[in-house]
Amino acid sequence: QLQLVESGGGLVQPGGSLRLSCTASGFSLDYYNIAWFRQAPGKEREVISCFYNSGGSHTFLKSVEGRFTISRDDAKTTVYLQMNSLKPEDTAVYYCAARSRLFGCSARIHDYDDWGQGTQVTVSS
Repeated sequence: QLQLVESGGGLVQPGGSLRLSCTASGFSLDYYNIAWFRQAPGKEREVISCFYNSGGSHTFLKSVEGRFTISRDDAKTTVYLQMNSLKPEDTAVYYCAARSRLFGCSARIHDYDDWGQGTQVTVSS
């Protein structure tokens, strides 16, 4: 069974950077498309971006375009979310999720079968 573990969250000042990691065990990420989501207090979980098993990516969330970058390591075990120019409104719990490569990327939460436990990102001075 695929297991996902997020890491790299923490407290950062506005304008700072963090790199989140989503590390997989049980199966190679070559079989999955991996998306990053986030959920702020009192708000619904929203999709940020997705990395295709084939190597491409798509950013869904317009507010992070030009600031957040999704990538994957060559060993296909970890997907990263590089977050630059962070803003207080980026404060949330960040999750990674996996969907079979047969179905592509999706913005819908229920299309993803496996989730990590989440990592907290707090942007504050």
